[in-house]
Amino acid sequence: MKGLILSGGKGTRMRPITHTAAKQLLPVANKPILFYGIEAMKAAGISELGIIVSPETGADVESTVGHGERWDIHIEYIQQDEPLGLAHAVKTAHSFLGDEPFVMYLGDNLIKDAVAPLVERFANSKADAFILLKEVPNPSSFGVAHLNSDGRIICLEEKPAHPKSNLALVGVYLFNKNIHKAIDEIKPSKRGELEITDAIQRLVDTKHHVDSHILTSWWLDTGKKDDMLEANRVVLDEMTDVSNHGVIDSNTRISGRVHIGHGTKISGCTVRGPAVIGENCTLEHSYVGPFTSIGDGAYVSYAEIEHSILRENCRILDFHGRVEDSLIGVNVELTRSNRKPIAYRLMLGDDSKVEVV
Repeated sequence: MKGLILSGGKGTRMRPITHTAAKQLLPVANKPILFYGIEAMKAAGISELGIIVSPETGADVESTVGHGERWDIHIEYIQQDEPLGLAHAVKTAHSFLGDEPFVMYLGDNLIKDAVAPLVERFANSKADAFILLKEVPNPSSFGVAHLNSDGRIICLEEKPAHPKSNLALVGVYLFNKNIHKAIDEIKPSKRGELEITDAIQRLVDTKHHVDSHILTSWWLDTGKKDDMLEANRVVLDEMTDVSNHGVIDSNTRISGRVHIGHGTKISGCTVRGPAVIGENCTLEHSYVGPFTSIGDGAYVSYAEIEHSILRENCRILDFHGRVEDSLIGVNVELTRSNRKPIAYRLMLGDDSKVEVV
């Protein structure tokens, strides 16, 4: 079985962060989102992996991920010139996939459950497709499945205005070779895209076996800033890698589950987990609260940071203020001259320089 991870698209919902970075490379608990999908594939025994990339961010994805050496797998890159739908991505990858069964994983999604049991279930069944479903409060934002009383799929719709159920398609799919014929037989939707829901519906209409499973654990689509922060919160809340590889002075207090990377120096601070602080960071006279990730090389002084993601080499200097619910890009410099106590919620793209007055 092969794997296909989708890491294309333009990430318009995450701008300005995605003006300079692929959304799938944004960090959750200081690890690119895309890595979680790769690790899930590896754990499922998949050693041949194709990654769909866009012309805008493909080189960045390839340089960050490599060709699978760190996971002892083989990774190929497949360019999708335009984001014309998930089914179009499969069509683009047909030469890589051949007639082998495969797992398709959306690179900006996170699920708690492992992929391996799903692969085993699919391999042992006679299904032509297997989809994951999750009850959601806003089904019109997703592909939606309608099941009968026996749990069999009646129909699927892509982002319907009037959903027939609250069961959204989660970003993990398993297919055999019949999906390629189904994709060849569908037409672009009103959005101008080849929808994977239409291809799966075609399998249903032609009496192919489409199996499904309803998730009861968490699933996160990290398409917006608040989604990223929620993903960061959930992953940190389950963090087990709790260790200190830095230098901590006697005036610093650390409580809860905190991971501190090599070369990091912390003085006169309070750090309350769950939190992760990267390598070669400097924190001085600051408070780091729960559900915060601080990337490698960051410098924070006289600031309060909570429920936020700070990317690599971010500098929050002599701030004397509180930053919360924020996503701050690479090489951002944030300073403040007004000492009046106040809290800020920010989304700052890479290389920004902001002085709050």
